[in-house]
Amino acid sequence: MEDGRAVSSSSSSAKAAAAALSEKGQGTSSYTYWVREVTKDAAPLPVPRKLTPHDIISSQSQPPTLGSVWNRAGTWEEKNLNKWATDRMKELLLSLGSLEFSGGKADISDVSKCVGDAFLVTVRSKKRFGYTYELTLKVKGEWIIREEKKTVKGHIDIPEFSFGELDDLQMEVRLSEEKDLLHQDTLRIKQDLKLFLQPVREKLLQFEEELKDR
Repeated sequence: MEDGRAVSSSSSSAKAAAAALSEKGQGTSSYTYWVREVTKDAAPLPVPRKLTPHDIISSQSQPPTLGSVWNRAGTWEEKNLNKWATDRMKELLLSLGSLEFSGGKADISDVSKCVGDAFLVTVRSKKRFGYTYELTLKVKGEWIIREEKKTVKGHIDIPEFSFGELDDLQMEVRLSEEKDLLHQDTLRIKQDLKLFLQPVREKLLQFEEELKDR
């Protein structure tokens, strides 16, 4: 009987301890949280607003970059500008008009040769541009030769030139009727036609400025 009373007493003690732990667990918690109390002085909660098309476009916009859309990183990209350069160079040179000389006048009737390469390179979001070209200009003019007005045709050849080298631009003149002219007349006409050098240079400088804006 004593053993039975001891077991009963031990069981009662265990139940009492369990009850005490249960009450303690109900009185406390392993975590806490804050509950915001809304008062009349508190700032109002933000009201949801529907996005406008402008908001969507602004959020999708990217900072401007050079080069193609696919090249956002601004790595190496080369763009061929040959067609634009050839067409524009011809257009500028043909707009020169007539050039007056002491013994006559002449103009550029055609650009019979305009060959080369023009390019725009984007490297690390910086533009680098350049070109290399050769030209042959067809000229036609009238000169007073031995008191008689004579029509003279010829060509002005401009050897290869590149961006930034226009100060060194050179011209070579060929006359179609050279065999029909006296040597002194040939020299005079060739010297006159070389006066096209400065206006041609100015047109090519304009071309370079336009190339920078491509």
